[in-house]
Amino acid sequence: MGTRTGMLHAAIAAAMLTSGAQAASAQSFMPTGGLSTQPVGHYEFCQREPRECTSTAHAGPVDLTRPLWAKIVEVNNIVNTTVTPRTDMELWGVEERWTYPVNGYGDCEDYVLEKRRRLIKAGVPASNLLITVVRQPNGDGHAVLTVHTNMGDFVLDNLEPRVLAWNETEYSYLKRQSAKHSGMWVSIDDGRNVLVGSVSSNR
Repeated sequence: MGTRTGMLHAAIAAAMLTSGAQAASAQSFMPTGGLSTQPVGHYEFCQREPRECTSTAHAGPVDLTRPLWAKIVEVNNIVNTTVTPRTDMELWGVEERWTYPVNGYGDCEDYVLEKRRRLIKAGVPASNLLITVVRQPNGDGHAVLTVHTNMGDFVLDNLEPRVLAWNETEYSYLKRQSAKHSGMWVSIDDGRNVLVGSVSSNR
């Protein structure tokens, strides 16, 4: 990470944390709805890795401290710069397969799973690390990782080097993992004015 980028993240973290948790407005959090369908790729991942798709003890959003923000930025940067994008067809000969990066290669879901695994290892509760399905402005489907904090929901994305608040991105948010059970999914009522189109696969 360059010095300028590091200083920018430090400035953002300082501004966020100085303002306190009370500054987080309702728009800082994704408005979730009822249960939604589980992506097929995630269902198959859960069949192979059942420990990754169990009920989770949800005690509310994690406190966004300066050390945690630094860890989030670090993990996002490391995974984005060490994994090379490849489609599932190129890697596995199938249209869709969710897994961890293999030999330094992966698609968007693989980036997400690796970031989630690293942050869980760093002590972030699984209930606050939520795989999220979005639609890009060009209509392509995509997956990102949402970190649910007391300062709002932040997005780790392999297409964006910065860690952004969810409502600062140009995506249309469709659904994400439930905070109560990592094998279940809930809808997202994204009422923002975002240009969207029909969903297709993107890596």
